[in-house]
Amino acid sequence: MLSSQSYVNISFFQPPAFLMIGIPGLETVYGWISIPFSSMYTVALTGNCLILLAVRRTSSLHQPMYYFLSMLALCDVGLTFSTLPTTLAVLWFDHRLIGFNACLVQMFFLHSFSVVESSVLLAMSFDRFVAISNPLRYATILTNNVIIVIGMAIVARATLSLFPVPFLLKRLNFCPGKVLLSHSFCFHADVMRQACADITVNILYGLYVVLSTGGIDSLLIILSYSLILHTVMGLASPRERIRALNTCVSHILAVFVFFIPVITMSMIHRFGKHLPSIVHALVAYVYLVVPPVLNPIIYSVKSKPIREAMLRVLREKGWS
Repeated sequence: MLSSQSYVNISFFQPPAFLMIGIPGLETVYGWISIPFSSMYTVALTGNCLILLAVRRTSSLHQPMYYFLSMLALCDVGLTFSTLPTTLAVLWFDHRLIGFNACLVQMFFLHSFSVVESSVLLAMSFDRFVAISNPLRYATILTNNVIIVIGMAIVARATLSLFPVPFLLKRLNFCPGKVLLSHSFCFHADVMRQACADITVNILYGLYVVLSTGGIDSLLIILSYSLILHTVMGLASPRERIRALNTCVSHILAVFVFFIPVITMSMIHRFGKHLPSIVHALVAYVYLVVPPVLNPIIYSVKSKPIREAMLRVLREKGWS
């Protein structure tokens, strides 16, 4: 007769691997779909690496605004590498399996880089507020040491917020027959729904992370721009107002590019369960792939110093 301890061990199950669906219903055209995905990953990595090289090699860009832009570019590189291996493995080679622990690791980094990006966008809004409201003290307020502290705080915040998530999932009992993930990467909401146990704690903690990071960040960004607008309206010259607001355009576009897909995806996951699975998949891809692609384009188009520095790097490398 089995002891109670043996019974517990046998009744507890975690799958050795999950099966990633990718984009449901489009399996027959994965070869064609891989072309735009490969192109977007190439643009994202090339553009963000160019920004990092441009800022590093151009002394005139050694300013707080461009240091924060470098943080954003580095975060976008990390976010791209978080999804690239499994997405291209599914599209190119139809390799759909991902080990349980590997899935948790990917999920941790994927969500951590998302939190980092949200935090960096908040830091950039603070940078714009200081630059516009107190330009004479801008360099003395945002010193290199202050920027380093902000960067370390951003990384620590993301790490501490997401660190419990994999362990909360590892304690769950999973169903042997439920191993299908609706994306080509591991999402927290997707993984926890494969469990055959009470996931209330996971749901509540996931909601806490979303509200305490992206929720607070978005509110503080709105507050920053309210204060910026109040300051700009106090300027006497209309030309000065336009000039001040023009320095914020790139950041505002980056905020929209990041937060609109985040909000859309959160709403769909909570209230759009009746929608086709392809809608969930496409929104997730937009959220994870599009911002790293668009951010370098936005800043290279709207910021002349960045554009010139990037072109200089290309000429030095002999790419143009």
